[in-house]
Order: sequence, then structure tokens, then C-alpha cells
Amino acid sequence: MSEILSNLGAKLTKTNNSIEINSESIHNVELPYELVHSLRASFFCVGPLLTRLGEAKIPLPGGCNIGARPVDEHINGLKALGAEVEVINDVVKAKVSTKDKRLLGANITLKYPSVGATETILMASCLALGKTTISNPAREPEIQDLAKMLNSMGAKVFGAGTKRITILGVESLSGTSHSVIPDRIEAGTFLIAAAITRSPLIIGPVIPSHLSAVISKLKECGCSISQHGTHHLKIIPREISGVDITTSPFPGFPTDLQAPFMSLMATAKGSSKIKERVFEKRMQHVLELNKMGACIYLENNTAYIKGVKQLVGSNVEGGDLRSSAAIILACLSAKGNSIFTGLEHLDRGYEKLEEKLTNAGSIISRKFDQITSHSSFSNKIISEDNIDTQKNAA
Repeated sequence: MSEILSNLGAKLTKTNNSIEINSESIHNVELPYELVHSLRASFFCVGPLLTRLGEAKIPLPGGCNIGARPVDEHINGLKALGAEVEVINDVVKAKVSTKDKRLLGANITLKYPSVGATETILMASCLALGKTTISNPAREPEIQDLAKMLNSMGAKVFGAGTKRITILGVESLSGTSHSVIPDRIEAGTFLIAAAITRSPLIIGPVIPSHLSAVISKLKECGCSISQHGTHHLKIIPREISGVDITTSPFPGFPTDLQAPFMSLMATAKGSSKIKERVFEKRMQHVLELNKMGACIYLENNTAYIKGVKQLVGSNVEGGDLRSSAAIILACLSAKGNSIFTGLEHLDRGYEKLEEKLTNAGSIISRKFDQITSHSSFSNKIISEDNIDTQKNAA
């Protein structure tokens, strides 16, 4: 994303875990395919470019191959705000043709509470003329955090996190300082890592309310989870039993943790069922888990799992971001050595994952495009300094 913003003309300065963005010199409205093909978040540039320069040309976004992830809702929302949008040769071309190059407020109802579409419309409507309402928006914590940042820049956004968001357009936005909320998916991944290795762990910073559905299922399957200090969780796994989950938009069980949780269920006592209701191709990890000795039967988007006592190390490969995380967790709990390939997927969503797992006691190493893992978590409990689930500040 830093490369994308630089390509548009922004000036970026990185310091430790923060980044300063000066957007005064943004002038480019078009992004090359090679910058956006692997990052779905690249499409979030469309709304801001429309409000800033009145035009945007962005290739259709890439990201993980986990099924249909259309940008129809994004485009319909932008059209409702008065933008002219067309897709030509897989490039989205959008422009504002009003005299003052300003979008117009509108009442928008999403067919599905898409996080990306909600964010696109939210950013585009902040400088629109008049009032915009988004009905059936995504309610994820990231939506609330975006609204908080926009409001600190001078926007007027109300109701983020509820079933209706209202935006009153303003004339301009100004710079701000903002600390991004902790990454709940990374925190959830480490909670599951502790459970699958049957190892106590302290994780933080984390906002427990952002992981309520995950914490509930971990407790149901046999883990003790408690608050440890202000922003940390302590997990103590006991005997893990199979539980059923169905993914759904927030506040339901997050689709991004479905694959890691399946790795846990593969080693649980008894049977479990996992139903994926958000994406239709998010079961790519099943084949690799079965290669490691798991007993998983897949029927459409539902996985039926019979837990085994222990997985066996193998040469495995990740097909997308979250399946890669799931396979890494399976490797941690497996008997013997495992070699994982597919780091290009893993690195898009986890920063220095192997270093954090090593700090937690794993025997894991990276060499070129592979990660080698041995049986994990040699130390049974770590200090909160060892695991940091805070995203970079923006």
C-alpha cells in the first residue's frame, strides 16, 4: 500500500511502527496493474481520488483467490453518489462530472454488509454535498475505527457499528494523528495457536469485544480465557473437544479465522462441523490438512471433521492468506518436521509471524521462500512483551 500511495504522489515517512503521510502532492489518478494485482485494499483509493481529483482509474483488485469478491456494491454506491463509473478491460474508470467536481449525498442500501463497500462509500461521501445514509452496512470494528479517524479529520460520520451510518458532507478534511486498533485477526490466530499446541499464552494488545465470537468458541471447546491486565488476554487450553461454527459478518464468527479454527478442530476430541457462509472458495486448506493426517470431509462449503490425536509433519503449501496461517498452526502441533511454502500469501497479512512464534517458544525458521517448523511452543507461558498484535499506526 505504501508503494501505491507513493505512486499517486503522496510522500511517506516511516518511523518504527508509525507512518506519516503527506498527501498535498497527490496528482496521479491511475494505478498500474503490477501494483494492485495482489492487494485487494488497492481499490480503496477510488473513493478518495474521486473526492480529491474528480477521477480514478484502478484495475480490478487482486488479493486471495477465495471465490467471488465482486466490487459491484462499491460501484453501485459510487454511482448513487453521482459518479460515472464503467469497467473497461478490467479497469474501473470513475469520474465526477458535476461543475464543482463534487459528489452528491444519497441514500444507499447494501444488499450485503460488505466491509470493503462500506469503507469505499464512507470515504467517498465525507466530502459529498449533503447527507448520505448507508443502510445494512458492515459493522466490523475496522469500520468504526475508520469512522473515528475520519471524524478526527473533520468529517461528520454517525452510527458506525450500527445498522445505519449517516454522513454529513463537509467542505474539507485536515490531517490527523491516529492509532489503528489492534489486529483482531492476528490476535485470534495467536489464541488458536496456543489452543492447538495446548500451551498457555498471554496475548496483547487486544480488544476482547472485537473477538467475542471467537473467545466464546474457544471456551466452548475447552480453553480458559481471562483478562490479563488492561489490554491482554490469557489463554490456558485444556482438553480440546470438537465444536461447530458457522462464519458470518461481525459480530459473528469471522471468516478470516475459519481456516485456523479448522486446524484446531482437526486435533480436537470428537467431531465438529464448520460451515463457511461468506466466501465460496475458502476451503483450500482442507487438502493440506488431510495430507498431514487430518480427517476432514468437504461437502460444498461445509467441512465435517473427525479429530485425530496428532497431525504429522509434511511438505505443505498455502493457497491464500488465511489458509496459509491455518497450515502454519497445523505444522506447529504436528509430530516431526514440516516445510511450508506460500509465504507470498502469508506475508500479506502477518508481519514477522515466524519471529513472534519463535518468541512464544516455537522452533520455526524461514529460508528463502519456505518456513520450516518443528514441534512448537517449548515454553509454556510468555510475557505480554513477547507477542504484540498491534497494527502499525497510521
